Amino acid sequence: MEKAIVGRKLGMTQVFSDNGLMIPVTVVLAGPMTVLRKKSMERDGYSALVCAFEDVAEKKLSKPELGVFKKNKQTPKKIIKEFKFSNVDNYEVGSEIKCDIFAAGDMVDVIGTTKGRGFSGAIKRWNNHRLKMTHGTGPVHRERGSTGANSTPSKVIKGLHMAGHYGNERVTIQNLRVVKVDLGRNVILVKGGIPGAKGGLVTIRQAVKHSK
Repeated sequence: MEKAIVGRKLGMTQVFSDNGLMIPVTVVLAGPMTVLRKKSMERDGYSALVCAFEDVAEKKLSKPELGVFKKNKQTPKKIIKEFKFSNVDNYEVGSEIKCDIFAAGDMVDVIGTTKGRGFSGAIKRWNNHRLKMTHGTGPVHRERGSTGANSTPSKVIKGLHMAGHYGNERVTIQNLRVVKVDLGRNVILVKGGIPGAKGGLVTIRQAVKHSK
């Protein structure tokens, strides 16, 4: 991986292409990230950058967390993430990674946490069919029905779709196209929807499975 950045999902809007087509886009406040530490093959066994994002008050950090920033004489940050960049030597501790590492037309993967929907029934969670509305079904139209098997094996099969915790999962949406990059406002416009609610933390990285 050569480029990636952390940001906050601001919401969705639409832009128009040069030929008048409407393009739905997600607006992401991306970076800037500060390089907090460089990991090397000699010391750590692999090459990577530890980056920090989003200013935070000192009182909200523990002493060990705050010490990392004071050691490097950097402003305290809320989010710390590690990226295994292949071009680590191009960056120095204290330098900033801004949204202009991407350009319009780039293909990216976006990683985020989906909206949590709490405890949900099988119809909402797995798109199961509801029961019939007549002939003695009773007030259980949205229950999933029987969960057991026949006399053999006389048990509920492991992995059966049932009610449970729905959402709040780490999800990666692959092969989205960058429509526009606004360096002045640290904003990236990505075509289509991305996981999470407004204000959610997302990671935009170079696409790993893009096929032309």
